[in-house]
Amino acid sequence: MERMIGMRMKRFLLTVVSVCSISTVTMPIADAADEPEVKVTLPNFTVNLNGNIIDNEYREYPLLVYKDITYFPMTWYDSRLLGLEARWSPADGLNIVKKDVTASYRSYTKKVKNDNTYKATVPASVITINGSKVNNAKEEYPLLSFNNVTYFPLTWKYAHDHFGWDYKWDASTGLAITSENPPLRTVDLPAAAAHNQVALYKGYYYYTEVDDRTIQIYRAPEDAVSHKELVYEYEGDTAYGLSSNVSFQVENGELWFSYHVGGAIMGSDVYGKVNADGKGEVKHRGYLDFKKAAGGSLLIHQSVPPKGNNLSLVPEGLDDTAKSSLGDPKLIYGWHISSGSSQSLAPDHSTAIVNDDIYILASTYPAQSGGKLNRIHRINLRTNVTSEITTFPVEHFKVLQDKLYYVKEEDHFLYTSNLDGSDEKQLSDNPTANWYEEVGGNVYYTVRSEEEGRYRLYKAAADTDDIVVVWELLESVQVDKDTIIVQTAADKEYGVKLLDASGSLKMSIAGQASHVGVYDGSIVFVSAADQTIKRLELRK
Repeated sequence: MERMIGMRMKRFLLTVVSVCSISTVTMPIADAADEPEVKVTLPNFTVNLNGNIIDNEYREYPLLVYKDITYFPMTWYDSRLLGLEARWSPADGLNIVKKDVTASYRSYTKKVKNDNTYKATVPASVITINGSKVNNAKEEYPLLSFNNVTYFPLTWKYAHDHFGWDYKWDASTGLAITSENPPLRTVDLPAAAAHNQVALYKGYYYYTEVDDRTIQIYRAPEDAVSHKELVYEYEGDTAYGLSSNVSFQVENGELWFSYHVGGAIMGSDVYGKVNADGKGEVKHRGYLDFKKAAGGSLLIHQSVPPKGNNLSLVPEGLDDTAKSSLGDPKLIYGWHISSGSSQSLAPDHSTAIVNDDIYILASTYPAQSGGKLNRIHRINLRTNVTSEITTFPVEHFKVLQDKLYYVKEEDHFLYTSNLDGSDEKQLSDNPTANWYEEVGGNVYYTVRSEEEGRYRLYKAAADTDDIVVVWELLESVQVDKDTIIVQTAADKEYGVKLLDASGSLKMSIAGQASHVGVYDGSIVFVSAADQTIKRLELRK
């Protein structure tokens, strides 16, 4: 009996064919009349693909059975769900390859119930699987074509040897297929959650809903998403049209949310923190930047017009009215000021705190041509002594691994130095945009493209020209430990790509994405195709 079950398991094979469109892949047929027809049936057992139960009765591309072997449709998403990529070209025919790709499950549901039996054809096109040519006409279990989609047999040779899948057969539970690629799960949150960013923090999803004019922030346990709890709510301002935009950010291990009320000039930003009991509490209001400091919060006031003496410290447990001035009152902190024929101003968010020292962008007040603009300064929290670190203007900076990284205004290249400004080194060969990071000892940075809001990612190289890491234009770059997460621009096959510390591709996620967030080992985003929430775990 054990041998019979083992032999039966080896006879099941899942295969998929993709079409040259975004949803399916078909193989052109020279003369369909020359291709033999075979009888296929729908499975009379349950099929589970990476944890997803397949509804074959109402699926546009159902699984099929031929000669007691299960056949799988290689649609765009089905193939990538199982870590496969299929391409067709006139010269090479159909090429199926195991790749580092993943996708969420697509049901392909239709309203009309499928019949139990159908006719499929045996394609005569050239087929290559993981580099090996397949003579389909001579195969005992050939690839089939049904509903303009190629179907692949789930035999031991393909499922186990070629693709590395694990599959199990049980008379009561049916067939279960598990591929090696990480699964992209759909998080069953309310549809309204897709209108904003969704955060994942300490076992809870945080998202927003709107009830008339009331914007509500909820949280739900990741293992019981239907059990939502109200975190915070506020009345939206309709004077300029109801804005329900809420952003989440994890800072120093704490979850913060922010939103805007009122107009651009008379309005203000509101910053709240989620407390240990899961309730939100407003901590700051106004146009400002803030950082957690020893014994309290550092506030950088950024109201227009910029003024000196705009740096203060609020003691722990007190509100902003208890603030005390900090730094040199003759300096403007936390602004980038461009001088020239016309002066332009932009709030700067480079400020960093290392032990008792604040590193901050500052300019002399009043800001004017000939003044010292956009220098990095250091302020000691204990002594309030201010020191100028750079004698030249920078666009912005970061503190990474106890080093300063900054982009000079003079040439727009990326540099690094010690925290006191000594031992400066140029890092980039190209004008650097506003993102740069050190990952696994390698320095990466973005360069603006000609398309507004689009970037290219480079890896700094000491002895050669800097290397373009991802050829697609990017919308954003984030880092989780030694993994780089890039969001590609629209109209690309893969909306999110993961790179390792060396810049090599680790994984591509099929379909476009928005509101991409990285939270302690997981990526959470909104699928542009169906506006559902997706999650991919970076670490098991």
